Amino acid sequence: MRRSLILVAVAGWMLWGAADTAAQTWSRPSFTETYHDFGTVARGANVEHLFWFANTTGREIHVRGVRTSCGCTTPSVVHATVRNGEKGAIRVVFNTRSFTGQRGATITVVFDRPYYTEAQLQVRGYIRRDVVFSPGSVEFGTVRQGESAERVVALDYAGRDDWQVTSVHTPNPHLSVQTRETNRGAGRVRYELVVKLAAEAPAGTLDTELAFQTNDWRSNRVPLAVSGQIVPPLCVSPAALYLGDARCGQEWKTRLVVRAAEPFRITQVACDDPRFVFEAGQDAKTLHFVAVSFQPGQEAGRLSAKIRIHTDLSGGETAEVTASGMVLP
Repeated sequence: MRRSLILVAVAGWMLWGAADTAAQTWSRPSFTETYHDFGTVARGANVEHLFWFANTTGREIHVRGVRTSCGCTTPSVVHATVRNGEKGAIRVVFNTRSFTGQRGATITVVFDRPYYTEAQLQVRGYIRRDVVFSPGSVEFGTVRQGESAERVVALDYAGRDDWQVTSVHTPNPHLSVQTRETNRGAGRVRYELVVKLAAEAPAGTLDTELAFQTNDWRSNRVPLAVSGQIVPPLCVSPAALYLGDARCGQEWKTRLVVRAAEPFRITQVACDDPRFVFEAGQDAKTLHFVAVSFQPGQEAGRLSAKIRIHTDLSGGETAEVTASGMVLP
């Protein structure tokens, strides 16, 4: 009897140890990076960073919460639940309006599924006291593809009388910046910055930064974040369908949201995989819901298919969605 109890205890200890080891190892390597340096930024600038992680556990991941060691950062969970094979992110905002000088923080990410474990992320940066952007970033919001947009930002400096912006680096060829000095005197300098987005910009997310070069020998580079969303004439959400692990013989259902700025009709929804079935309305409107049904039958294996949505918009606008997943026996 005593021997049996010992064997049970040892087996339990080994199982607990294996689970604990898995909990300690699965989350940390899945982050693309665990450290980020914001560099030198202006006071009041909108500065943030996304830490991406991939779920390769074979199970669903759940992020219970995040905490920070310093009020100079505000972390948040972008994706609380991440299915196997998908990616999630933790957002960290640098609080440049409330803090100045050299700052750093440790962000602790708490997971409670499939195991309880924690991962730590590190950030640091220097917030200048003498340079202020107003507003703190260039935000274009939503811009229709084919249209231009313009935003104005004020740059204020307090310090040397001879301080000046010498050049501006724009990594995106569809962005341009005009600088105009509007005030100089008593150790203060102000610039008006006109940031323009060209009509030729392609559809997609705009996420970049402008780099202002100055004659300040201590820190001659001041970044300014630029963000926006350039939407095509026809948009589909989600842009990709992930079925996860579907079972043979079990129907899988979802829907696509299709929208445009003007009323339109969906003329056809086609797919190169005949196991997909679609249902769409016939009326002309700016927002459509397309019912999607996947009927896997008895054919197991990896799934990868293209879904094409045809409309009567000018030029016969179409949209394409990629469907992926695994069909299990």
